[in-house]
Amino acid sequence: MRTAYSVETVRTAERELMARLPEGALMQRAAAGLAAACADLLGRVYGSRVVLLVGSGDNGGDALYAGARLARRGAGVAAVLLSPDRTHPGGLAALRRAGGTVAGPGAAAEDLVARADLVVDGIVGIGGKGGLRADAAPLAEAAHTSRAAVVAVDLPSGVEADTGEVRGAAVRADLTVTFGTHKPGLLVDPAREYAGTVRLVDIGLELPPEAELEALQHADVARLLPRPAAESDKYRRGVVGIAAGSARYPGAAVLAVSGALRGGAGAVRYVGPAADAVIARFPETLVSDQGPHKAGRVQAWVVGPGAGDDAGTVAEVVGTDVPVLVDADGLRLADRDAVRARTAPTLMTPHAGEAAALLGVAREEVEGARLESVRKLALLYGATVLLKGSTTLVADPGGGAVRVNATGTPWLATAGSGDVLSGLAGSLLASGLSALDAGSAAAYLHGLAGRYAADGAPAGAHDVAAAIPEAWRDVID
Repeated sequence: MRTAYSVETVRTAERELMARLPEGALMQRAAAGLAAACADLLGRVYGSRVVLLVGSGDNGGDALYAGARLARRGAGVAAVLLSPDRTHPGGLAALRRAGGTVAGPGAAAEDLVARADLVVDGIVGIGGKGGLRADAAPLAEAAHTSRAAVVAVDLPSGVEADTGEVRGAAVRADLTVTFGTHKPGLLVDPAREYAGTVRLVDIGLELPPEAELEALQHADVARLLPRPAAESDKYRRGVVGIAAGSARYPGAAVLAVSGALRGGAGAVRYVGPAADAVIARFPETLVSDQGPHKAGRVQAWVVGPGAGDDAGTVAEVVGTDVPVLVDADGLRLADRDAVRARTAPTLMTPHAGEAAALLGVAREEVEGARLESVRKLALLYGATVLLKGSTTLVADPGGGAVRVNATGTPWLATAGSGDVLSGLAGSLLASGLSALDAGSAAAYLHGLAGRYAADGAPAGAHDVAAAIPEAWRDVID
């Protein structure tokens, strides 16, 4: 599992470690890791042209010491000092001793960047807020438009470490070398898109057990997935109810059922007006036209995909005492107080537009502050919230680490994909997983299935559902 910690937690750990180490040792560890990553990216260090964009403080110091190491290996290294009077003195002296040169911001510096093989972003550290200052923004743009590889020190300058927000001009890196632990902004969009590939350098930090963010890996998901025992039958494995679809949107019901059938539960019950379409595609489904209360026993419900204006069914499902997943139209129709009053787990699965409507803000506000938005929504509804997007976030109402998932592909942005995810997550709920685990595991499998279904080309939601078994086998092998 990858974890990410807040700036405050990282700084506390750094202070505790520095108190036990000789002065400057921690920065040298970081610089050594940074220089090694830069050398790997360059391939051939001798004769290469390296430009350091150096701000004030320790972030710039890391860049300068790493630049000195590259200069001693034969690279031509130039440092552009954005705050000459506050440049890290030890790092600057080391660079000069190694033969590096120094320049100030301006046209000459931009020309250096344009001719570089590698640009190292040491402008702003992890405590930076807002976008780049006016003198730094042209250098970031010059790096972006150049042929140089761009390496960010700890975090791309201009993005916010704790939130993943980007509030102005920012460096776009090909590689980010981060120290000690990931920072939330490296895992959450929109900042994640600026980070490129992330390389973690262990510098010996001792961090608390609970992180700000968790990113599950194959082994973590494999431990969560249900596996039938020898004595299992279809009811012991769990039964998931699907209350979805309408005369206008029968496909939503079919797709939700398709995800549920591949999610580990032993049986799927369908309730709604699309029974004929569901049975025609999936004859193993148990169907009913008597409403949720008369459908038979289930261990979890999925309600809302393609439901149109059927508020009665949504209210009936929300009023049950089993875990419930609310998606799509159900998010709009569900009464907030009724959701908050539930004693069984609730999992809500909005995309950014739906989350914005529930929060009463513009969609752009949710997209720009995804981490804050998912936490707010979970607290507002007293429910676990899965915020869909390029990086899916899952937050519990009681706080704790937010789960982040990035297994998907842009090809998943297709009609019906979310219905498949809802069915899959609902099935995992029925098999006994918590709302947090069900949402996290479903997002992970759904993302992998999207990759397999697309394989570099467009794919429909039904293709994604069909690829879930392949994703499942990949995870548990």
